[in-house]
Amino acid sequence: MTTKSDPSDPYAEPAYLEGGGLLLFAATILGLAGVMRLFDAFWAFRYDGQVPDGLEGAILGTSLSTYGWVWLVVGLVLIGASFAVLNRSQLARWIGIVAGGLLAISAMWWMPFYPVWSLVYIMIGVLVVYALTAHGGRVAK
Repeated sequence: MTTKSDPSDPYAEPAYLEGGGLLLFAATILGLAGVMRLFDAFWAFRYDGQVPDGLEGAILGTSLSTYGWVWLVVGLVLIGASFAVLNRSQLARWIGIVAGGLLAISAMWWMPFYPVWSLVYIMIGVLVVYALTAHGGRVAK
């Protein structure tokens, strides 16, 4: 019986390519989510209108500027993790797992205002964590 990385099988996928599609998915999603969080941050810094009523009971208080700084940091971490995941190092894998967790957790702040969008963000974060835990390990030699 041959495995995916068996060199005697001419149709086998090389070990360094196993899970490559899911890793590319994880890196792409981390990058896109990071860019979206940057847009959220810029929106929060530039918003001049009335603060939503439900924001008084929110996690980080009533200042949209505070949310802007949090989203800016989260966005930069997500973008950095997207590039690092493509290198397939163990450090990059763990950074990506933490970043995917941040993606899912930071989406919970919008849950009272946009529940469906927040659940989609959370699901995508869980898929990223799955891809990195299942396929982001060291390459078998």
